Amino acid sequence: MITHFDHVTIVVRDVEKATAFFALLGFVHRQTVVISGEPFAAYMGMAAIEAEHVTLVHPSAAPHLEVQFLRYRQPAPLANADIRTLNQLGFNHVCFAVDDIEAEVRRLRAGGVQMRNEIMQFHDRKLVFMYGPEGVTVELAQWLKTGAAA
Repeated sequence: MITHFDHVTIVVRDVEKATAFFALLGFVHRQTVVISGEPFAAYMGMAAIEAEHVTLVHPSAAPHLEVQFLRYRQPAPLANADIRTLNQLGFNHVCFAVDDIEAEVRRLRAGGVQMRNEIMQFHDRKLVFMYGPEGVTVELAQWLKTGAAA
């Protein structure tokens, strides 16, 4: 039985820039390690893997929530020219719940974050998309009904 969402991992070229983006969302650095050789090669399906693995945590999230980055040394990371196109197959976006979406959007815009669209209401939530590291789409959601939580 699944108990909760644990983490999302994003392949990045610039760890500092990606860390700064997620710091605006309240994430803090927990640890950085280099992964290489076994058992990582077998687990990731890459014989010659070597990557910086960075873990950020959100200290006030309950249950525990992480964003992880992989900065590949080898093999070279593959660019995804369609990462911003939301109708491609596979990963689409990651979403974080917030208490006050309007305040968050103002704060993030002041921090230089580019929104993909304006806040909209859909079902029991207010939603907004933004551009994250490497073009990954990040969404914020504010639940409107008391007791309704993702």
